[in-house]
Amino acid sequence: MNPQTRALLMQVSAATLCTVLFKRGLRNQFIQGVHPLNPARPNMVGPAFTLRYMPAREDLNPISVFNDHGHPQRQAVERCPEGAVLVMDSRKDARAASAGGILMCRLMQRGVAGAVTDGGFRDSPDIARLDFCAYHQRPSAPTNLTLHQAIDIDVPIGCGDVAVWPGDIVVGDAEGVVVIPAASAEEVAREAHEMTVFEDFVQEQVLAGRSILGLYPPTEERSRTDFAAWRQARGR
Repeated sequence: MNPQTRALLMQVSAATLCTVLFKRGLRNQFIQGVHPLNPARPNMVGPAFTLRYMPAREDLNPISVFNDHGHPQRQAVERCPEGAVLVMDSRKDARAASAGGILMCRLMQRGVAGAVTDGGFRDSPDIARLDFCAYHQRPSAPTNLTLHQAIDIDVPIGCGDVAVWPGDIVVGDAEGVVVIPAASAEEVAREAHEMTVFEDFVQEQVLAGRSILGLYPPTEERSRTDFAAWRQARGR
């Protein structure tokens, strides 16, 4: 991933990114129903590496499947690239865990940027204390064997009603997670950065008592002039 793009995305909100994407006709890029285990962490940014679950079938999904080094869940944890985000399609079902604390520790130690599931994690208090970004729907029961069966890695998936292709850029903040098509990530990052700078100016003005009329959006020349002066003074 372009380091400059990553740096810009570390400084913008999921809400701002959704607005930029909406202007490009992309209306369904915010993963529904997932929340950060630790909202105080910096942004999570990285290309998607995916894991797909399907409904478990008991004769094909006994506990012994984890003895197989090729098991898709284990392979996802060991193959997710450094700096990437592991995104899991758990069918929006948080009754049983998509993964737990040990697997999150392994991802963290391998330099993965974070993990997202539209299901849930077990050991969520432990995961919240890690130096690692993790997003889920809610805490889950310990085992996924009765509900989820890991079936594929690094394929297109749906996560929280959002289509995710491997390599799409995933950004998480204290509110949630947004998915940016890989081809437009640099352009979206630049526009979101510019929007963030302007909105910081607007918020400062509003807190000082200024009306939003003519300011947001900047339909008056005074607003544009004031913004240019504000930006130059702050080196932004």
